[in-house]
Amino acid sequence: MKIVLGSASKRRRQILLEMGYKFEVMTADIDEKAIRHENPNQMVLDIANAKADALIPKLDHDTLLVTADLIVVFEGKVLEKPATKQEAREVLQDFGDRPAKTVCAVVITNTATGRRVSGVDIATVWFKPFDENLFKNFVDTPEALEHAGSFAAETEIFQPYVKKIEGTIDSIAGLPKDLVRELIEKVK
Repeated sequence: MKIVLGSASKRRRQILLEMGYKFEVMTADIDEKAIRHENPNQMVLDIANAKADALIPKLDHDTLLVTADLIVVFEGKVLEKPATKQEAREVLQDFGDRPAKTVCAVVITNTATGRRVSGVDIATVWFKPFDENLFKNFVDTPEALEHAGSFAAETEIFQPYVKKIEGTIDSIAGLPKDLVRELIEKVK
């Protein structure tokens, strides 16, 4: 059965490739900012489901559609992708030695059967103090605007600043491998 990754994320593509899957990529044209929920777990599930709903009418074949969404929760506040480099800088400066929690939803839809399964994976990351090198080499680049919470803990530039992780780096990067495997098995 064909697999379609419904995501513009380069990192999600890389993770799915690392898992050994062959797949095509499509992106959903939805307004993620219009989907709000008080519960972060429900919010990411709602967004990942909206992505699936937007893509299903465009699929021709029997397909396993993989959609996902990730937000960062810091001190009870939801952090999505920053709108500006200044916002990214401010968010990172706020972290200090306090943990940031990533909440990642994955939705798998089998278009042949209409069956859809989903799950949420949570990981937590603590950072060492950031310095001007990080701001120059990450925050001041367009990539800074592509990551919820203004960080990419899985990247080479961030690795020296990661103090501790509870959970998996692939979950923090936006596609938890174990959850994807589990959901694909459930929906086949």
